[in-house]
Amino acid sequence: MKKTRFYILFLGLLCSLPVFAQNDTINVLDEVFLTDTKLKDFSTGQQVTVLNDSVLKKNGALLTSALNFNTNIYFKENGLGMVSSPSFRGTTASQTAVLWNGININSQFNGQTDFNALNAGGFDNISVRGGGGSVVYGTGAIGGTVHLNTNLDFTGKTKQDIFFQYGSFNTLDARYKIKTSGKKWSLSLAAARNSSDNDYEWPIEGRENENGKFYNSNLNLGFAYRLNEKNTLKLYSEIFDGERHFSLIRPSETKTKYQNFDTRNLLEWVGEFGDFISVARLAHLNENYKFYGNITENQSSSGKAQTLIGKYDLNYSVSKTLKLNAVLTNTYTDGSGSGITENTRNIFSSAFLMKHRPFQKFQYELGIRKEITENYESPLLFSAGTHYDFTDFYSLKMNISRNFRIPTYNDLYWAGAGNLNLRPETSNQVELGNHFKHRNLKFSLTGYYIKIDDMIRWLPSSNNIWRPKNEEKVETYGVEVLAGWEKEIFKDHQISASGTYAYTVSENMNTGYQLIYVPFHKATGSLTYAFTDFSIDYQLLYNGEVFTRSDNNSRYNMDAYTVSNLGITYDLGKTNTYKIGARVLNIFDEEYQSVENRWMPGRNFNIYLNLNF
Repeated sequence: MKKTRFYILFLGLLCSLPVFAQNDTINVLDEVFLTDTKLKDFSTGQQVTVLNDSVLKKNGALLTSALNFNTNIYFKENGLGMVSSPSFRGTTASQTAVLWNGININSQFNGQTDFNALNAGGFDNISVRGGGGSVVYGTGAIGGTVHLNTNLDFTGKTKQDIFFQYGSFNTLDARYKIKTSGKKWSLSLAAARNSSDNDYEWPIEGRENENGKFYNSNLNLGFAYRLNEKNTLKLYSEIFDGERHFSLIRPSETKTKYQNFDTRNLLEWVGEFGDFISVARLAHLNENYKFYGNITENQSSSGKAQTLIGKYDLNYSVSKTLKLNAVLTNTYTDGSGSGITENTRNIFSSAFLMKHRPFQKFQYELGIRKEITENYESPLLFSAGTHYDFTDFYSLKMNISRNFRIPTYNDLYWAGAGNLNLRPETSNQVELGNHFKHRNLKFSLTGYYIKIDDMIRWLPSSNNIWRPKNEEKVETYGVEVLAGWEKEIFKDHQISASGTYAYTVSENMNTGYQLIYVPFHKATGSLTYAFTDFSIDYQLLYNGEVFTRSDNNSRYNMDAYTVSNLGITYDLGKTNTYKIGARVLNIFDEEYQSVENRWMPGRNFNIYLNLNF
């Protein structure tokens, strides 16, 4: 019955109203100004999808929700608001890189980013790029990259946005953003607060989500000042302060909680000298966490990492059709924590990139990167991408690359178990994308193959101590579909829709088994109908059955599930935009979980007010 309902709903969306580029929600890269110029300039052969502010408001404050309902990334959540880790194109959580204004912010301790420790309200847009990106972005960019962007302009305008949402389980989502500028300066400031008692009922009689409350506060600042016609200074800063009580599987378990306080600062100097563009960057990242094994006691384990990044980027436009780019980066990290002896590591890298459009319909790019460090032997990385427009209707993209992920602090320095002889994980991959466009209709079909060597796994040694080793080889391959259509059917009546589908195989080459928590099938869809001052939108998420045991014992499989949301909005504004709205989440009250024994909420509700002036 569940599968039947899914196919009826999803095929109706995808076949009759296919979309992936909506003017007010999801855009292809070229339609949006981005602060991370490398994302636009060096993504030849790859597809980049941009989620703007409007689509981020349709989902929860935490980043997991927006990406889960609008991209092909699969997320494993230990309950609503709890730890959330991605699987992008069948890879592990540490093989997806997260970039904050072009700076890699994956944890120094476990190599991952917890997507429920990122508040989507602090960013102007969020971009998702599938496939390898280590030549440009470094470690972890194997399955794909997620980009958190703050944009600055010099339009001389001031815009303010206030968003307030309240819903079930005493859930609060409050956001404020102001963007203002003059001829020589630009300011972007965003603040957000998200909290919840998170005490939803479980589909087990008499049980609710115990010890699940959380809160987080987020502040984002962007500032730019033009010193003169050739030189501009930019400053980006972010502060994230969060606390989560980790949900219990059984009432008898000890209640725990986790606190994290992260700061990120980036100073950028841009010089434009004719055919040369020089960008010097200095970044400081602070990662700080505490884990309380018993919330009634004041004892905690902790970790702290300070990272200093110096980066110089020189871009030379040889001609209108040929661009060369050299990038030098030095990353110094000092980390320590409970169970980890204090250690430092320094990594120097150099990269060279080239982009060429020999004629109007064809362009290609090449890139190489090499890192130098005392901690491990780094491989030579490369990438190559092509894009050919056969007609106005059809274009073909191809990209090949070699990428890597370095061992983390936990892998190298965990007391009594760290392994200083670990090698970086490496991957070789290729993708081929077919892109179709006809009037208001867009459709893309991308196939890919990734082979990963030296996968790091923690395994028991002869003395029963778990230690990390380069043990596994993994291959992932699959197909991704993005489709879209939008149209003004008659005056003041617009309809738009979007759909994605991913078929993913991710196999341990030593055993032939599918990796755990990687579904063969994932699909999303959305449909929006706007008329005069009203709009109605529908969202759908389908995740297929997943294995939870490495031997693929189907007895322990987690069932497939389909989750649907429905929203309505009314615009009160005349000259400014004042919106009120309501949403019903999980309207069919689906009983589901994305991690074993970690139930997600049933049907729940929220109302919101959005002011723009």
